[in-house]
Amino acid sequence: MQAHRLALAVYKATTQFPREEAYGLRSQMRRAASSIPANIAEGCGRTGEAEFARFLRISMGSASELEYLLMLAWELNLLARLRHKQLSEATQDIKRMLTSLVQKLTADC
Repeated sequence: MQAHRLALAVYKATTQFPREEAYGLRSQMRRAASSIPANIAEGCGRTGEAEFARFLRISMGSASELEYLLMLAWELNLLARLRHKQLSEATQDIKRMLTSLVQKLTADC
């Protein structure tokens, strides 16, 4: 459930973004963050480990996108340093977990 908590944290962190970012960076960050657990859930609903691994890789791409967007938000002074660090570390943890799970699912292939 860590990916879900990250999505919630990103939603909360972006509520204070300026109004002009409502359809820009805020929206992109929220989509990337919510895409991570959404693709994990969708992959769980598919048949076979190969399909599940494919959706985990899509989640990994969303996590990588979020990593960049977090850095951009910090450099634009939209996120405080501590908040950026917390969200970035959580994103990196999720990426490590996704990598490990994909490796386990594809070990026999």
